[in-house]
Amino acid sequence: MMLDNKYKVNDIFCSLQGEGLNTGHAAVFVRFAGCNLRCPFCDTEFDSLSLMTADEILGEIGKHATRFAVLTGGEPTLQADEAFVDLLHQHGYTVAMESNGTRPAPANVDWLTLSPKPQNGKWTVAVGNKQPDELKLVFDETYNPEAALAALTPQLAAQPDYLFLQPCDTDEPQRNSLILRDCVRYIKEHPHWRLSLQTHKLIGIK
Repeated sequence: MMLDNKYKVNDIFCSLQGEGLNTGHAAVFVRFAGCNLRCPFCDTEFDSLSLMTADEILGEIGKHATRFAVLTGGEPTLQADEAFVDLLHQHGYTVAMESNGTRPAPANVDWLTLSPKPQNGKWTVAVGNKQPDELKLVFDETYNPEAALAALTPQLAAQPDYLFLQPCDTDEPQRNSLILRDCVRYIKEHPHWRLSLQTHKLIGIK
């Protein structure tokens, strides 16, 4: 239980959820600092953080009207546990989490987005009592999503209801265009996948 400790917080802000099934929902994001992976496309500044108590986090997120809280990072499972999620529930929040799946998520999270990344060519996840509601893979030319799904599904109690492919943002417009084209083509050929775009970037919000 971490409620008596201070959390490493990269940022707290209110915006619209830009990815996955909950795209378009007003949300307050608690972006935790630190991650056990270092993906080159990640948009978190890992070295920028503030130390905050749980009450201080509650005070910040309470400044916004929405009661939909998204715990993200970095990797939120390194810090956010069931006691922290319980505290948010007690203050009326629905709690979503976006995790890379390397550690079990708190069992009481309301919505879990699992976004695993291959490590040394292998797809592994550490799923506890909370099964993912959606699986979101960052799509580029380096792997086959069907092979990834085949490797991940036996590690889950059940395949998630929602499967998303999200074109990788490489900061190279020409390459991004090719990745998007290939992603659309792939989904047309494998229609159990859905397209997830980073709509917050497309419309110029945080």
